[in-house]
Amino acid sequence: QLQASGGGLAQAGGSLTLSCKASGRGVSNYGVGWLRQAPGKEREFVAAIKWSGEDPLYADSVKDRFTISRDNTNNIVFLRMNGLKPEDTAVYYCAAPQSTYTYFMSWHWYYYWGQGTLVTVSS
Repeated sequence: QLQASGGGLAQAGGSLTLSCKASGRGVSNYGVGWLRQAPGKEREFVAAIKWSGEDPLYADSVKDRFTISRDNTNNIVFLRMNGLKPEDTAVYYCAAPQSTYTYFMSWHWYYYWGQGTLVTVSS
């Protein structure tokens, strides 16, 4: 089970940190991704991290602004978002693939999804 939190309202140029709390057996063996869906748009990949916390992946649109990290002791994955832009406004989801030891840059490959947290960036 995945539960995302930390969304809210931010001004352009501001920062927010999202958290994804995972529960269940063996959660530290799963890669985790952050995906988002803006109003009227298709869901898109944002960032992903390996089970080990290494080799993060980022969409070009957020590279150098967002940082994904994880705390396997507490089973939490974070998404630190700096330099927020109005186009970052979306519902953000954390998700995990069906298989362990995998992670992907396409949202289509994610199987377990959290409920989403809304991020709104005002200009």
